[in-house]
Amino acid sequence: MIRFFQQEEDIFSILLETISEGILVVDGEKNIVAVNSTLENMFHYKKDELIGRKLDILIPTNYRPNHDQHFHHYYDKSSKRKMAAGRNLWGVRKDHTQIPVEIGLNPFTVNDKKFIVALVMDVTVSREAENRIRQLNEELEEKVENRTSELRDSILLLEKEVKRRTEAENKIKNALQKEKELNELKTKFLSLVSHEFKTPLSSILVSATLIGKYTETGQQEKREKHLETIKNKVRYLNNILNDFLSVERIDSGKEKYNFTSFHMTRVFNEVIYDANMLLKTGQRINFPDDIDDYVIYQDEKILELILSNLVRNAVKYSPEHTEIDISVAQQGEFFIFRIRDHGIGIPPEEQKHIFSRYFRASNAVIDQGTGIGLNIVKSHLENLGGEISFVSEEGKGTTFTVKLPNHEENIAH
Repeated sequence: MIRFFQQEEDIFSILLETISEGILVVDGEKNIVAVNSTLENMFHYKKDELIGRKLDILIPTNYRPNHDQHFHHYYDKSSKRKMAAGRNLWGVRKDHTQIPVEIGLNPFTVNDKKFIVALVMDVTVSREAENRIRQLNEELEEKVENRTSELRDSILLLEKEVKRRTEAENKIKNALQKEKELNELKTKFLSLVSHEFKTPLSSILVSATLIGKYTETGQQEKREKHLETIKNKVRYLNNILNDFLSVERIDSGKEKYNFTSFHMTRVFNEVIYDANMLLKTGQRINFPDDIDDYVIYQDEKILELILSNLVRNAVKYSPEHTEIDISVAQQGEFFIFRIRDHGIGIPPEEQKHIFSRYFRASNAVIDQGTGIGLNIVKSHLENLGGEISFVSEEGKGTTFTVKLPNHEENIAH
């Protein structure tokens, strides 16, 4: 019995054939010393073709250069473990075809001689199954990605359609709103024209009729009085028509600005001369003594229009024996104009509408006016890079502040 187990070959044969997996036993020189029949069938070799051969016969060529180092490292510090966990291993058959394998390593010693036994399993079926599962997962992921992309595209198309319809609905609503506003403006305009033209024209007709009756030489004073009335009413109607023309030019973008350098004195002379004709008893207009010192590069006619509108309003909405104060100051590239009156003021709840076209405050409807003057002023100032603001207290007066750029430096460059 002892002599039987001392025979290495008999010992290996007994051990190897009791295991159903492929068994491969090598010595320290990578020589194959034993295999079982399962391994023979796995690699298509006969036992005699493997015993005594180097282990490299079963290793694919591209893995052989590094295998010696790995083998000797393991042999010197060997322990029971699974080979190359987490990596795909391959073996090569006699016909040079490769098969996927899993290998478990275990060192053992017989008669003071160290061997390594490798438990080799052909994992072709499981590897194919894994590959198939991986492929199915990839196909599934691709389908999910495609479906997700299709869904995303569908959502984008739906969002675009919703956006398009929403925009179309908003355009229709805006068009209807604009049409409604336009109709309201037309109604206000017709009412305004009817009222503002009818009264002056009636006065002109009455004065013209009365002039015809004053035929005597001594009635010259009466004729001149009615002629002055006719002139004032014609001048008023002319201002209204100019306002309407300004609105048309601004709305159509046809307003052209003519920039020149000029002394403000010229503008103030025209503004004050025009306003003096409207002054009530005891009213007075104050303006800076140093106005001759100011030179501005702007549209002279537009500046005159802006200041005239504000000063006329100050006169119109102020009672007798009050003063209208005009101040001018230069701040950097801007000129600041302030027109302050002690008139009826603007009701707090109506101040937000003061620059709206055709709007007239409730406490100003008894006075003549079109309600477009301040709208024109604001539009011109915006076009010129300026701005307008005001503070007002009902019953105590209003101060308008105009900020207008001096374009001289910009033009020079």
